[in-house]
Amino acid sequence: MSKPQYSQELTRKAREIKLVICDVDGVLSNGQVIIGNQGEELKTFNIKDGFGLKSLMQHKIEVAIITGRRSEIVEKRCRELSIKHIYQGQVDKNAAYEELCDKLALEPSEVCHIGDDLPDLPLMRRSGLGVTVADGHWFVRKNADWTTQCNGGFGAVREVTDLILDSKGLLEKHLQEYT
Repeated sequence: MSKPQYSQELTRKAREIKLVICDVDGVLSNGQVIIGNQGEELKTFNIKDGFGLKSLMQHKIEVAIITGRRSEIVEKRCRELSIKHIYQGQVDKNAAYEELCDKLALEPSEVCHIGDDLPDLPLMRRSGLGVTVADGHWFVRKNADWTTQCNGGFGAVREVTDLILDSKGLLEKHLQEYT
């Protein structure tokens, strides 16, 4: 599989990004919530997505989570990845978005938001780069700046992290570190 080609407009938008905000269910996970017999909640996360997020942070690009649900599993995954900015249980995701931009002194044009469903659309549209996953809701795909080839929870976030690193001229050097 060869390296993707991006439009000039997409590359321009990605080059400005200093913060990536991810939804969880349907973006970092496949959107399924499995409830065990004891009431425990299970989710799956893609290792490639996690590696991509860590790669962004290594290159001084902030990563945050804004999600409508609350889950101990998300807290654990964020600790594993060293994600410091976690906003769970956000009925109004806009408030968390504003707080995060203020805290990091960033403009919306410097933010990439990755979502999959209607509650994510306001943040995606507000951000400099609004991305959805291949299996995102059709209306969200219609209004996104870019749609990944992979479904949520199956490497979609890694596509976005590679796009951002590539747009900044950092991807090739990053890849060479592993050869």
